[in-house]
Amino acid sequence: MKTTLLLTFILFIAVTACAQTDSGDLNKIIDETKNTESVEQVIAIDKVWAGHPVGFSLLTHQNRQYIAYYNANRNMVVGQRNLNDAKFELTILAATSRETSGGTSTVLGWDSHNSVTLGVDPDGYIHLSGNMHVHPITYFRSTKPNDISTLKQEMSMVGTNENRCTYPHFMTTREGELIFHYRDGSSGSGNEIYNLFNSKTLKWQRLLDTPLTDGQGLMNAYQTQPTLLADNWYHVYWVWRDTPDCATNHDLSYIKSPDLKNWFNAFGEPVKLPATLDNRSVIVDPIPVKGGIINLAASLCFDNEDKPLFAYHKYDASGNLQFYTARISGKKWEIKRLTNWDYRWEFSGNGSINTEVRVGPFKNRGDGFYELGYGHIKYGNGTFLLNEKMEICGQVRKPASPAQISKLEGTFKGLQVRTSGDLGKSENDKTRYLLKWETQPANRDQPWPEPWPEASQLYLYKLRK
Repeated sequence: MKTTLLLTFILFIAVTACAQTDSGDLNKIIDETKNTESVEQVIAIDKVWAGHPVGFSLLTHQNRQYIAYYNANRNMVVGQRNLNDAKFELTILAATSRETSGGTSTVLGWDSHNSVTLGVDPDGYIHLSGNMHVHPITYFRSTKPNDISTLKQEMSMVGTNENRCTYPHFMTTREGELIFHYRDGSSGSGNEIYNLFNSKTLKWQRLLDTPLTDGQGLMNAYQTQPTLLADNWYHVYWVWRDTPDCATNHDLSYIKSPDLKNWFNAFGEPVKLPATLDNRSVIVDPIPVKGGIINLAASLCFDNEDKPLFAYHKYDASGNLQFYTARISGKKWEIKRLTNWDYRWEFSGNGSINTEVRVGPFKNRGDGFYELGYGHIKYGNGTFLLNEKMEICGQVRKPASPAQISKLEGTFKGLQVRTSGDLGKSENDKTRYLLKWETQPANRDQPWPEPWPEASQLYLYKLRK
C-alpha cells in the first residue's frame, strides 16, 4: 500500500508539473484494461531445470511450431508440432565432447548467459545455437526441412572468429534471408559478427567484411539486433562496456541502415564500419562509466517527424536513477529527464544480475501522445503517458495478464515465473504464443547452495485477444 501511494504521489507531482497538452488535459488517463487476453490453449510440455534462469526458445513458422529448452537434467531438448496437434514431439540432443563450464555443449552449466535460440531458413531447414558464453560456437542444422528432430551439429559456420562466442541470435531480413549474429570475444573486449546463410550452397558467409562494431581491444558493444521499423530501415543501438564489470557501461549509441550493409548515423551521414567509440557522431548520450546505464537499458520509437526517439535510464546529479528521453533537435540530441525518483540502483560486478529498474516498451500512439512502460523495485510497474514535449502527463492502464501466466505453482522459496515470447509469427494478429516455467533468480552465474528446487513444468500458452 505504501509503495502504491508513493508512486501515485510521484506521478501526481510529475503530471502537475507538465505543460498544458493540446487536448487540455493535465492528468490524462487512457484505460485499455478491457483489451484483455484469454487463455485458449495450454500444453504441458516437459519438466525443466529450475535452479537458475536461462533463455528458452519458441518459434512459430507457418503451420509448424518449434521449441528448444533445457530439461530437468539440464539436457538441451528440441520439440515440434503442427499447430493443430495437442502435444510436442521431443528430442534430446546428443551431448558432444566440447566442454563448457559444468558440462558438454548440450548440457547446461550454471551460466544464465547460455540461452538457446532457433531460426528457419527460406527452404524450411531448422537452425539452432546456444549454451555458449565465451565458448566455441555451438550450432546445429536440420538435415530435413521442417523437421527439428534431424538437427545435426556443425562444428563451424565460416571458420574464423568462432572460439569465443556469446549471445547467439538468428534473424530474417525483409527479403526472407537468414542471418546469424553473435559476439566474438568477451565482456569488455569483443566485436559483433554477422553471417548470412546461402540457401543455394547451404553454407554460411560473412554478411559484412568487417564487424558491425569494434571495441578496438578496449571494450565491447552490448547492442540490439538490427530491427526493421516503420521507415523500412534497420535500426541498431548499443552501449559500450570497458570490462566485465557492468558498472563500466557508457555512451548510448545508434546507427541505421537501408540494407544491413550501408550504415548511417541519426543525421543521415555515412558511418564507416566498424563503428567505434572514436566516431562521436553515432553517440546519442555520452553517459560516462558508472553513469547508470545497464546493458540495453533503452527503448526506441519515432516521433511525429519520423525521427528516432529514445527512452533510457542513467543517474542524475544526485546519484539517483532516472528515466530520460533523447530526441533529435537540429544537428544534435536533446536530452530531457522524465522522472524524479528517490532511488539509486547500484549495479556492479560480473555475471548475470537481477534487474531492479526496467525500461519497458516505448511507443508513439499516433494520437499526440507517447507511452513508456517501466518496472521499478520501489515504485512498481506501469505505463507512463507522455506528451509531445516529453513530459509525463498521465498514465495508460494496461490489461493484466491472465492469472494463469503469473501464478506460481512451486513452493520453493524464491521461485519466479519465467516467460519466453514467440520468435516467429502467429497465424493471425489476434493470437500469440508464449512459454512459461519457473526458476530461482540468477546468481551471477554461480551455483546456488543446495538444496535446489524440484524441476518445474514447462507450458505453452496460446492467448487470444
